[in-house]
Amino acid sequence: MDIDLKSESSATLRAIHVLEIVAGAENPIGLVGIMEATGLAKPTVHRIATLLVDAGMLSREAEGRRFAPGPRLTQLALKSLTHPTWRAPRHAILQALVKEFNETCNLTMLDGPEVVYLDRVEANWPLRLHFQTGSRVPAHASASGKLLLALMPSRERKRLLDAMSFERHTANTLTDRRAFEAELRRVRKQRFATDNEEYLEGMVCVAVPVESKTRKVPAALAVHAPASRLPLEQMLLGQPALRRSAARIADTFPESQSLRPVNPE
Repeated sequence: MDIDLKSESSATLRAIHVLEIVAGAENPIGLVGIMEATGLAKPTVHRIATLLVDAGMLSREAEGRRFAPGPRLTQLALKSLTHPTWRAPRHAILQALVKEFNETCNLTMLDGPEVVYLDRVEANWPLRLHFQTGSRVPAHASASGKLLLALMPSRERKRLLDAMSFERHTANTLTDRRAFEAELRRVRKQRFATDNEEYLEGMVCVAVPVESKTRKVPAALAVHAPASRLPLEQMLLGQPALRRSAARIADTFPESQSLRPVNPE
C-alpha cells in the first residue's frame, strides 16, 4: 500500500524520508533540494529539518543553509551496520579471505577524519594487532582511509581535509597536505591504496573498494600484516582475491541503503 507522506498521520515517515534524502545526497543539501526530493512544502521541510538538527540527527553546513548527516545519525548507521543481523554474512566472507591470505583482514567505513572498523578477522599468528569492531584509526595514515577519501565527492573530501591535523605516527606518515592530495589522486586513478608503515612501524596494508553495481562505495576491504612476514610488494599480488571478496561483500549492502557515491572525476 502506498503511503501518503503529506498526510497528517505520517509525520514520523516524513522525518525518516528527509533523513534518507540528506544521508543519500553527495553533498550537503538545502531546503529546496529536500522539497524537490520529497514533494513536501517548504514550511514542513523546515520544521522537520529543524527538529532533526535539534535531535542531533542532522547538522547544518554552509552557514546554516544546507544539511548533512549529524553525529547521532552517523552513530545509528554504524550501530546498524555492525548489528549481528548484517554482520554475519560479511564476517563469513572475511573469514574465508583470511584463510586464503593467512593474514588479518578488515572491513571499514569512513567517519569524519577517522576510519572505523565494521568487522575484522584476525589471522592465527602470534604477531598480530588486536582492533575490535568499532575501533578507529586516523584516515590519513591508513590504506582504507586514503581509499575512501580518494573516492568521495571532491567538495566533501575538501571539507574533511580542511579539518584534518595530519598528525605524524611514523616516519612514513604523510603529514603535508599537498603531498597527501597527490597521493589521493594516484589512489583515485589506480583504485586501491596502501599503508606502507604509515600508522604503525613494521605493518603494511592494501585496501580495495567495496563497490556496488551502481558505483557506490559504502566501505573498504583490506588485508594487513607485518612487512617482515608479507612484504607490501607481495601483498599487492593478492589484489584479485581482495576484489573478489569485496564484490561479494558489496552484495550484502542493499542498494536502498544510503551509501557513499564514487566521485566521477
